[in-house]
Amino acid sequence: MWRGGPLIALGPCTRARKARFYKTMTAAPNLLNAPEFTVSELSSALKRTVEDRFGHVRVRGEITGFRGPHSSGHCYFALKDENAKIEAVIWKFAHARMRFKPQEGLEVIATGKLTTYPNSSKYQIVIEALEPAGIGALMALMEERKKKLAAEGLFDEARKQLLPWLPEVIGVVTSPTGAVIRDILHRLEDRFPRRVLVWPVKVQGDGSAEQVAAAIRGFNALPEGGRIPRPDLLIVARGGGSLEDLWSFNEEIVVRAAADSVIPLISAVGHETDITLIDFAADKRAPTPTAAAEMAVPVRSELLAEVAALARRVSVCWQRGQEARRNELRAAARALPAPSELLAIPRQRLDHLGAALPRGLKANTHAHFRRFASTSGRLTLRVLHGQITHARQRLTVSGERIALSARSLLRSRRERFTGLEVRFKASKLANAQAQRNAIARQRERTYRLAERAQRAMVTLLQRLDARVGQSGKLLAALSYRSVLERGFALVRDEAGHPVHAAASVAPNAQLSIEFADGRVAATADSDRPATAAPAAQPKPITREPKPAPKRVAKPVDQGSLF
Repeated sequence: MWRGGPLIALGPCTRARKARFYKTMTAAPNLLNAPEFTVSELSSALKRTVEDRFGHVRVRGEITGFRGPHSSGHCYFALKDENAKIEAVIWKFAHARMRFKPQEGLEVIATGKLTTYPNSSKYQIVIEALEPAGIGALMALMEERKKKLAAEGLFDEARKQLLPWLPEVIGVVTSPTGAVIRDILHRLEDRFPRRVLVWPVKVQGDGSAEQVAAAIRGFNALPEGGRIPRPDLLIVARGGGSLEDLWSFNEEIVVRAAADSVIPLISAVGHETDITLIDFAADKRAPTPTAAAEMAVPVRSELLAEVAALARRVSVCWQRGQEARRNELRAAARALPAPSELLAIPRQRLDHLGAALPRGLKANTHAHFRRFASTSGRLTLRVLHGQITHARQRLTVSGERIALSARSLLRSRRERFTGLEVRFKASKLANAQAQRNAIARQRERTYRLAERAQRAMVTLLQRLDARVGQSGKLLAALSYRSVLERGFALVRDEAGHPVHAAASVAPNAQLSIEFADGRVAATADSDRPATAAPAAQPKPITREPKPAPKRVAKPVDQGSLF
């Protein structure tokens, strides 16, 4: 036992250890005058020193250990690089204001205040603002957000709507002071002037995403037939820029608003090489705002020309149909027999029956007279009195029985009807309520089905109109007349067959030359020397074109009015 205090174990006794031990024992009396701190006082002093020395700082690092907001709403994680790590915290109110949210593994630049946490004896940064570090981080965040929204089905083709063929009102969500709205209005004026409603928004910076989403939802919330007309088509447009400039259109609130839009929507953000998430959620993507205006409306002059051509074709077809039906009617009229021939046999049958009618009337009268005479012989006065007496007795008995039966039946029916009346009143009230509920459900279902049927009919008509337009363009592209309009001509011989080579034209042959605007007759030059065909080469085997099938006229005696 050490007399001056508790025993200190020195371990293996070495000269160096003994020297350090005696030095400590001799220096201990000099530290007795140092100030004494509590743990809390020392932690507070360190906290004030760190906060006063550094204050607000900007730190660049990778987020690690982030598992989402705590149940209290605060976020706890760490920022690290290849050599060190610092704890970080984001309070609930600051996290709600942040446009850019923290995510695991993302490299960010954090702005906040450096402080300490006394309970764990560690220092940390309280983050007030957060932004991605460079284009790579933005691209990674954009790709991750794209996968998330695609997994929810917001980019599915089945959700996309067809654009209206010719919208009456077009809504544009863009900045009112940029060149984008002027380009859209100018392009619409050139192609097909339409009424345009502009919802002015910010297209860059803080709050721009919320304004764009509110504009899309605002257009969809407009009532049909209201003071401000509801647009038939929406265009969300912005000019080109960097990824940071276009980031508002990658925000989740804007993408969800575009996907939920009932009005068909065209995305025209940036240039052709710029890709944003709203392009995947929109019903149609345009490479530029001018291209969006071209997608919105067709060319008015082309529509007028197409309508005029269709009107001419309809008129010609109608005339041909009328002429064909007129010929069929004439053939059917010649095949019908004369009216006198149709009525000859009925007239002869009527004359025969008219001649036999007097004899039939006399025979019928004699037969009825014999039946009346035989019946009158049985009707004597005694027989009639007996039958009347018997009938009176039966009538009296039957009347008494009827009176008794009527009173008994009336009593039972009255009792039965009383019970039925009570049951009927109760069931009538319940049935009336059930019928009201059923009618309300059927009315609501009818409204929904009518709305769906109307939308389906509009969609079907739009698809059929598009198919008709494509077929017309294909027919015009395959016609040889388009070749004639470019300055070429078609040469035919006397039989009307096309001439493919000059060697096949004989001297003084009659030719027909067809241009785009008509035909011209011509005669081959008789002074032109005939071109001799080479004797060594065999003649190619040519097939004569099959003559067109001739229409066989119907025989005169066979026809139909229909």
